[in-house]
Amino acid sequence: MIQENYIIDKKGRKIAVQVPIKTYKKLVADSEELEEIKEYRKAKAHKGNAIPFEQAFREIEEAVK
Repeated sequence: MIQENYIIDKKGRKIAVQVPIKTYKKLVADSEELEEIKEYRKAKAHKGNAIPFEQAFREIEEAVK
């Protein structure tokens, strides 16, 4: 079970939550993985012209420079 601590405002409303760092890191990693899956599905659904992997890799590497 996740141990969470809520931060409340003066009116007693929950405005934030504290979680253990290990849990936070897992949430971030899972979120990034989900985003990658969504991008993959979006790219896979795109019906454009495919280019060879090597060419795509070169283009990405050049864009990063």
